Amino acid sequence: MGMDDATLKPGDEGQWPGAGGSEPKSDEAQWAEWTHGYSHWRNRIFVVFWITYGAFYLCRVNLSVAIPDIMREFGWNKTQLGVVGTALFWAYAIGQFTHGQISERFSSKHYLFIMMLLSAAMNLLMLPAAGYGILALGAVWGLNGFFQAGGWPNCVKTLSQWFPPKARGKRMGLYGACYQFGNVMAWLLAGWAVTHYGWRGAFTIAPIIFAAIAILPLTLARNRPEDANLPPIEIFEQHGEFAGMSVEEIRAKIKPKTDKEEHAGFAFTLKQTVGNPRIWAVSWSFFFVDVIRYGFLLWAPTYLFEVQKAGIAQASYTAIAVPAFGIAGAIFSGWASDRFFQSRRPPIACILMGALGLLSIFFYYGIPQGQWMLSFITLGLIGFCVLGTQVILIGAVPMDFGTRKAAGSAAGFIDFFGYLGAGMAGVFSGMLTDKLGWTASFWFWIVSAFISSAILAALWKYKPAPGKYL
Repeated sequence: MGMDDATLKPGDEGQWPGAGGSEPKSDEAQWAEWTHGYSHWRNRIFVVFWITYGAFYLCRVNLSVAIPDIMREFGWNKTQLGVVGTALFWAYAIGQFTHGQISERFSSKHYLFIMMLLSAAMNLLMLPAAGYGILALGAVWGLNGFFQAGGWPNCVKTLSQWFPPKARGKRMGLYGACYQFGNVMAWLLAGWAVTHYGWRGAFTIAPIIFAAIAILPLTLARNRPEDANLPPIEIFEQHGEFAGMSVEEIRAKIKPKTDKEEHAGFAFTLKQTVGNPRIWAVSWSFFFVDVIRYGFLLWAPTYLFEVQKAGIAQASYTAIAVPAFGIAGAIFSGWASDRFFQSRRPPIACILMGALGLLSIFFYYGIPQGQWMLSFITLGLIGFCVLGTQVILIGAVPMDFGTRKAAGSAAGFIDFFGYLGAGMAGVFSGMLTDKLGWTASFWFWIVSAFISSAILAALWKYKPAPGKYL
């Protein structure tokens, strides 16, 4: 027997299934009903948010594929285009901290819908902005970054409401595959669009698709179990203050689903983020992760085009190895942290970042011109390492270290540092390449990988104790 779907409709009044005027259920029947409801909604929420966040990359990485065509048409150099890329990264960093704090107060699915529409609008505005010069282009792309930043904190916040710590490593590994897949789709779409319609095509087709996908979380998602007539995750997991209670005792304690979700307060969220020294350590590590991550994501197509003498389409298709292999890296790192390190996240991230530094050295010095398969495989292994680390530090760690009451804030704070690093990968890498050549940029990325690994090594043995807010 399955749960009556009517109990899950958002318009229903009352408390939990079986409460109110309906016939009382036994404890066993009530728990069986809740279990079925959680299974149904966890899968549904995961799929909806997997598709939703993966789609964000359609309107974020299209610039990297369009850069060679833009440079050719307008005569801008790498430093200037690096400034445009950095505008998104640093605006995204500011947005991560801002959205991470204020999103705790609002409905995640409505917040996401608005941010997605605004980001799509900024992509369309890139067409007229280019005619006004590089500063106008950077300003619009920066606004796009700010609106893009509203995505991750709201996704992490919602997932933390549905999944307990023991499942977060594996789940976030699978979830991290969404933006690797989205990255692949974005580069394929942008490569096709630039080939057939020029750089303008990359900023026209993607936002239309993105705006359509924005409808999914708005209509199909629920922000928390209470909104689906289910008990909060602490109750369902029999954890903390609810442990050992009967169903009737739980019913007496919980609030109706129609009550507004409570915000723990800015003092609490700031304490869980700014006041947590381990969050600072993870944040600085993530700064260096995103230096090398976006070094490759932003500049790999241009490097392959200029140094390996690939065409624009071939360069973009070869560079796709980074996010494509990153899917496997994300799944592996989440599974490995739960399986081999007892749900401790820093060890696997430390190992992957050390390997990343070595692979980057080989990619630059060990691959002859025209060896596309070797380039593809090496870039893929680089993507496996960097994106496997990235999803751990920005997915599972904010949930574990911030708890579900401040997961969005913790994710925003860590990602804030990450996109400061991403901004360095944009303008500083472009400047280094213009002034000193590609060798300087590659060593900037390589050293960043080893620094990140060293910071994570210091957190090797740390695992947050289970808390009241999971």
